[in-house]
Amino acid sequence: MVSLPVLDHSLIFPSPHTALSEPNGLLAVGGDLSSHRLLAAYQHGIFPWFSEDEPILWWSPDPRAVLNPTQFNANRTFRKFLNKCHYEVTMNTHFSAIIQGCATFHEDTWITDEMIDAYIELHQLGFAHSIEVWQNNHLIGGLYGVAQGALFCGESMFSLKTNASKIGLYAFALHFAQNGGQLIDCQVLNEHTASLGAYEIPRDTYLSYLKQLQNRIINHDCFSQQYIDYH
Repeated sequence: MVSLPVLDHSLIFPSPHTALSEPNGLLAVGGDLSSHRLLAAYQHGIFPWFSEDEPILWWSPDPRAVLNPTQFNANRTFRKFLNKCHYEVTMNTHFSAIIQGCATFHEDTWITDEMIDAYIELHQLGFAHSIEVWQNNHLIGGLYGVAQGALFCGESMFSLKTNASKIGLYAFALHFAQNGGQLIDCQVLNEHTASLGAYEIPRDTYLSYLKQLQNRIINHDCFSQQYIDYH
């Protein structure tokens, strides 16, 4: 069995290039979920993902799934839905409800109470953001993630009504691109994100994009509390 690096009080992570190929991207174990450590992780293309009964596990997979915000795959069926849709989309109005919704929706969730508290703190510090989707003033879906300049690291989404999270991501992609955003990190490709236009790139390419984009200035109003017009 391969021995993983164990994190101590230092915020220094092993190089992503030392991550395992099986399971893909597993890099280190231990440490904590302090805001300083989380930010250090995202700044180096690393994220936490672990179950309730596991220690904290840190990942940097190869390849990496990303989405160009200007190339969201809005097919004919989705376009027809958009034309009739009356969902409302907001930014950063109910972060805690969104992360709780993601935890509840995903039954085999990695979003533990410890993770929820950690990302709420990141939100309060201005680094983590939520997109909320509403129908008749009821929250029906959304997503959250962590901003890295002109790159947004998507973490999780949930949907209680048809296409709710898809509308949320579509609206955010438009909004993010209009405000200078250039790339959305989807971490690991799955059937759903692939259908939306996500694709895989080598980890080295992702880390290069991250280095280029994380200090790039975007519109300072991009993540303010607001309604997002997606029609």
